[in-house]
Amino acid sequence: MFAIVETGGKQYNVRKGTVLRVEKIEVAEGDQVVLDKVLAVNSDGEFQVGAPYVSGAQVTARVLRQGKAKKILVFKYKPKKNYRRRKGHRQLFTELMVEEISLGQQDEPVAAAE
Repeated sequence: MFAIVETGGKQYNVRKGTVLRVEKIEVAEGDQVVLDKVLAVNSDGEFQVGAPYVSGAQVTARVLRQGKAKKILVFKYKPKKNYRRRKGHRQLFTELMVEEISLGQQDEPVAAAE
């Protein structure tokens, strides 16, 4: 079973046990996070695609840590003008471990009373 979720403006393909880094979420370490923007779910060979999200589907994950990514250098210059600017940037992230993918309440047809 896998799901495609959206968080922080990006899409991630997740399975149970997947560890992923997402844009920073204001949650304490060790807490659970529910990602309810599920774009698609594949369960037992049955593929469901949302419009835009699958209704009732959600992914539960545990926050492993908060951190900063490696520094990247942003450098801009204009040739022949002696204009140079160098700047560093470290993106904040939240590391999650997927614990459960659920489809929510499935409506089952009710049998007629005989």
